[in-house]
Amino acid sequence: MKVLVVDDDRVLADLVSFTLRRAGYEVVAAGDAKSALQRWNDDHPDFIVLDVNLPGTPELQDGFAICRRIRSESDVPIIMLTVRGDEKDIVYGLEAGADDYVLKPFSPRQLVARVQAVTRRFQTTSNHSRPATFSVEGLDFNPKLREVNVGGEASKSLTPLETRLLESLMLNAGQTLTFDDLISDVWGPGGGTAEMLRQLVKRLRSKVEKDPANPYYIQNLPGLGYAFLLKRST
Repeated sequence: MKVLVVDDDRVLADLVSFTLRRAGYEVVAAGDAKSALQRWNDDHPDFIVLDVNLPGTPELQDGFAICRRIRSESDVPIIMLTVRGDEKDIVYGLEAGADDYVLKPFSPRQLVARVQAVTRRFQTTSNHSRPATFSVEGLDFNPKLREVNVGGEASKSLTPLETRLLESLMLNAGQTLTFDDLISDVWGPGGGTAEMLRQLVKRLRSKVEKDPANPYYIQNLPGLGYAFLLKRST
């Protein structure tokens, strides 16, 4: 599997690249936004490890912009690296379509484990038999197209993480899924955090709920987790 490592910190990029090669991955590297997209187009990597703070252009100011550009073309797994752990940065990462969000400093071995976890989840999702579409109480969801339609209104696009979260909830409609259950389903073992899940639920509700402050579909069970239409299931 070929991994594209994008980081302007040459020392860190070399360390990450060395660690990934030792784990059996083929690695290509880039140190800025322009070369990252060039590598993406020329080398067709199977996975991307992407720094947030990068020298770029007015159109590609940082890793978030690169993530959005690549995500518009492909579902390739993307892990973002950053020293920025504020809530707004997590939201930006989720909106951009990142699959995981790793804070610096981190252990290279930890990063390899996260790459392996995201890869396993991506392969399982790709190979596992799933319903082609879901239709429940006015909500129509197409996981393959990553689109959701509520009440016959215009369809809305979902990010890969939003798609995995909604699919997990709808496959288990009427059941409470714990925070750990959902984190494992969406990010894989060892990936994601409760705060990332909370922000992802918030983003998904903004797309499927008429009143996100009083959700109809995605319900919160304080201290337990979330459920899809729990109160209306038999």
